Amino acid sequence: MKLVVTLITSPERANITHRHIDQARTILSEAGCHSKAPFWLAENIACDIEFDDTETSRSLKFLQEAMKESEIDIVVQSQENRRKRLLLADMDSTIVVGETLDELAFFAGLRDQISTITERAMRGEIDFKNALRERVSMLRGLPTDALNKALENTKLTKGASTLVKTMRANGAYTVLVSGGFNFFTETIAKIAGFNEERANTMIIEHGALTGEIAEPILDRDAKLETLKTMSKEKGIPLVDTMAVGDGANDLPMILNAGIGVAFHAKPIVEEKAPAAIRYGDLTALLYLQGYRQKEFI
Repeated sequence: MKLVVTLITSPERANITHRHIDQARTILSEAGCHSKAPFWLAENIACDIEFDDTETSRSLKFLQEAMKESEIDIVVQSQENRRKRLLLADMDSTIVVGETLDELAFFAGLRDQISTITERAMRGEIDFKNALRERVSMLRGLPTDALNKALENTKLTKGASTLVKTMRANGAYTVLVSGGFNFFTETIAKIAGFNEERANTMIIEHGALTGEIAEPILDRDAKLETLKTMSKEKGIPLVDTMAVGDGANDLPMILNAGIGVAFHAKPIVEEKAPAAIRYGDLTALLYLQGYRQKEFI
């Protein structure tokens, strides 16, 4: 089976050298895999090495174990269908830095309490729906001005806009799908360039949060359903889809997409996802699709 390993690092580090390339090719050779000459997608940032092997997991294990001290992201996949035509992306701690609900909790003086619950939910330690209801109930009575202040403090993750706009320019459909709230996703989707967004709705009355959420809640199952529905509606096979996220509620869509990516993710997500980005920014998702830096928008 024709596979490709992509070595990726952050643009700021740009620390991939020919020594790393030679090391990867040696590891593959010792595993009985014949590799081709490397192809740089971006000098010192991302490089493809094509090779033959029987399965991706075998090669990935060899490479990760031998190169774990290099602090370089390693993705192994089939050469076929690399460029995806549908992107589903989580918002909090993926497309944006941090958790918007935690940021909102700051204005209620409850950031520490709420962020603790958020962390446990993202690690899959507690039920997502119940955790969301509990956190929002704690914000009952918070003036809506706090929403605007939290939004002002929300920043895109490096590479987010480049990822979305480059994929769209090459014919992909992009969806921001969040277990967070549409007050944030509506603006973030426009800034980053997504085709559309889907999220939950906090109920507001008389200029303040009621502490309630409109049902049904968009959770892990809804994210998976969105992937399947969008795939069917757009006539795009699942093999041609990509999903990215960081939390346990992202796992179903990550595991069912053509390629699922754990981005600076919680341990349970990183462990199970087919691909994990620990060091690179969101442009890493373009490199793993075979895009060259000069093709970025």
